[in-house]
Amino acid sequence: MSTDGESKVILLVRLLNAIDQGHHSFESLKDRIAEGERRPSTRSLRRYLAILANAGFPLYFDRAANLYRFAEGYSLKRLDLSSGELFGLVALRSLGASIGGAIGASIDDVAEKLVGSAGRAVRARVDEASPVAFRLSGISLDKRGERAFALLSSAERSSRSVRFKYRDKEGKTSARKVDPYGFIINAGRVYCIAYDHTRKQKRTFAVDSVTEPVVLAKTFVRPNDFNVEEYAAASISGLLHNDETTEVRVRFAPRVAKAATAARIVADFHVEQGAEGSAEIAYRVADVDELVRWVLGWGAQAEILAPEFVRARIAAIAAEIAEKYR
Repeated sequence: MSTDGESKVILLVRLLNAIDQGHHSFESLKDRIAEGERRPSTRSLRRYLAILANAGFPLYFDRAANLYRFAEGYSLKRLDLSSGELFGLVALRSLGASIGGAIGASIDDVAEKLVGSAGRAVRARVDEASPVAFRLSGISLDKRGERAFALLSSAERSSRSVRFKYRDKEGKTSARKVDPYGFIINAGRVYCIAYDHTRKQKRTFAVDSVTEPVVLAKTFVRPNDFNVEEYAAASISGLLHNDETTEVRVRFAPRVAKAATAARIVADFHVEQGAEGSAEIAYRVADVDELVRWVLGWGAQAEILAPEFVRARIAAIAAEIAEKYR
């Protein structure tokens, strides 16, 4: 939707809320939906009222009281936010700012619509400095990546297949035809989970490696059992998928046990409290190497206990690291 279209939606929501209050004249409605010093013209306001009436809202002009109202018995529930909901709205705007890019802008647009329909008091509180700070990797897509994401996400919503060229990690370029099922955001990059018609299986594509995307007329039916959260549940990054998973047990020292327990890196894990505040956590993962790299980030505060082949793998990597610094 264009910026003008989004502004019009916000304006119409304000107008609905004003009519629902039942104490605004025609001129008063202009003040109520004005954007700053810009009041809508008489012609524009009549057009907006006609749009709402044609949409089925039972509004009418009470000539005796000189007020616009809804028919008796009809009312809209004004967006009245509790303190907790207001905190969530502020956090939502802060999240959008932290992510940035097209996705961050979409989050901010949603928050702005909510703020616009809630009234000036809420806006004043939301516009204050946010009490929440997110430390997330910002999404940095160039113009080509933004266009690819826009087309892929549009195709996902309309269940349309997409054709594009893809450059893999080795620098090889290939032509692909896919059915986009969903998206994963990790470490500042956007990935599309899609069914690849050439490979005959679900694959993960980095959106910033997609070029020349074309949305096709052909439609597809996404499997009923596909869920992007479940697909990514056994991977720390969300990008690695395997029908077979491996349980890996890790012991965390008391100094980092609470932080490690709070880091819910995969969906399937079990925590056992150890002696003196330590913790043993069993993770069921799709890729053990991904977990090994994550455990290394805890330094000597973490130790893989089992299985033995994963212990051997992290020991070999640790030896290589030690050799580099010898």
